[in-house]
Amino acid sequence: MSSFEDLRIVDNFYQTSLFFPMPTVIISTLCEDGTTNLGPYSLVQPYYVAGKDYYAMLLCCRNSSNTAQNILRNGKCALNFIDDKPSSFKEAVKLSWPGDKPSEKMPKCNFKLENSMIQELDETEVRPQVLSDAIQVIECTWVRELDGADKDLPGQLNGYDGPYHDFNGITSKFGAHFILKVDKILMKQKYRDAIINGVKAKDFPPLPVDYGYRDSKNFWFHRKTRMRAELLQMRQASLESVRYAADRADDKVKFTDEALKTVLAVPRVFLPLVLKGCVDWAKENGVELITEEHMKIINDKRSKEKNKK
Repeated sequence: MSSFEDLRIVDNFYQTSLFFPMPTVIISTLCEDGTTNLGPYSLVQPYYVAGKDYYAMLLCCRNSSNTAQNILRNGKCALNFIDDKPSSFKEAVKLSWPGDKPSEKMPKCNFKLENSMIQELDETEVRPQVLSDAIQVIECTWVRELDGADKDLPGQLNGYDGPYHDFNGITSKFGAHFILKVDKILMKQKYRDAIINGVKAKDFPPLPVDYGYRDSKNFWFHRKTRMRAELLQMRQASLESVRYAADRADDKVKFTDEALKTVLAVPRVFLPLVLKGCVDWAKENGVELITEEHMKIINDKRSKEKNKK
């Protein structure tokens, strides 16, 4: 006998048939007149995280929304992560009513805006503004050529006729998915320094988690509480097995035993990729024998940022 009960799957199942924790972001986009529109979203997640020549986020939204129509028009947006103050979440909910035009809702908006860093660095890059009070911001460009979505155009506010795309652009009569290339990640200094120098429990930002529009009356969200760390269960391979893989990684670049000891805890499935990354670094830096000191440099992904300070 199952310990569970069956629950019927209905539209918007992530809200109506599940308790599904999600992020709360305010997406800024460019309107036709060049002003910035803000819309709150939760169906946002990392999409391309490694192994390609760019990184990307995925946004799922209603294709008639101001956000979707603006992305279809000019392809630019910014994902603004707000803090978990009740006043911030209240402001996000205020921006969420479907059908409100930017000219109607933006004059009432209390979020402060500032110019895109990308646009400040290059005036030819016209970008939506970002939230000054955001904890972090991801400036993005829609990869419209994927899935043949480059022919999708704005203007259909009562639903789009098929055929539909599988994963990018207009994906259903009322839905859209956008693969958003990550152009730049902006972060307030306090949290940037924590990532670069090593994050402790106290360093995690107060980001809200929301559970969507559950009862036709309220949006529900959860404020950050104290973070808890759980140690990874480390499993070490033998030096001989890692040496076997390292000797076959490249015919010129080699590793000392001390260097290989630093990767004994790497899961076997990831070891070839890690060794390849080390070899690539060595070739870029004219190194033929990778030492323990070299491995410390390679493993420190934030070394360049640290050196800037």
